[in-house]
Amino acid sequence: MANSLIYMAHYASPLGDITLACDSEAITGLWFDGQKHFAAPPHAPWKDMGHLRPEASGIKPLDDARRWLNDYFGGLQPGAPPPLHPGGSPFCQSVYGILRTIPYGQTTTYGQIARRLNVPSARAVGQAVGRNPIALMIPCHRVIGQGGKLTGFAAGLERKEWLLRLERYLV
Repeated sequence: MANSLIYMAHYASPLGDITLACDSEAITGLWFDGQKHFAAPPHAPWKDMGHLRPEASGIKPLDDARRWLNDYFGGLQPGAPPPLHPGGSPFCQSVYGILRTIPYGQTTTYGQIARRLNVPSARAVGQAVGRNPIALMIPCHRVIGQGGKLTGFAAGLERKEWLLRLERYLV
């Protein structure tokens, strides 16, 4: 990491304010304000960049994230997100890797992820998914329960349903 300073910024989404965190290279956090498992301020030195504005902030990961979020909430398939550094255990990293392969407008289940990882419990997968530190860009909202049931989203099931409607998975 070229710079140990963590930058924090805020994005006004149609579902409420989002807080973003990044280092000089990648997004390290994206949370709906007040969601379950919302991150505390980082232990590293950090700087609050305020609300993201249309003009460039000078922090590339934040500028890339703003464009990505604008496209996403504008109903477009935003393409690949900016570089991401979600952290977490090796197991969490493997879950996040699978989440990143779920295409826009499609879903998978906790059980399907557990089978792909060859782990006996979908519950362990659910715990990792629920602690995903980079919501939307690591699309945990695309994971549903068996039989299509909407379950488990740290930012609330109403937001999960809204996001899946935006992606035209739910009509």
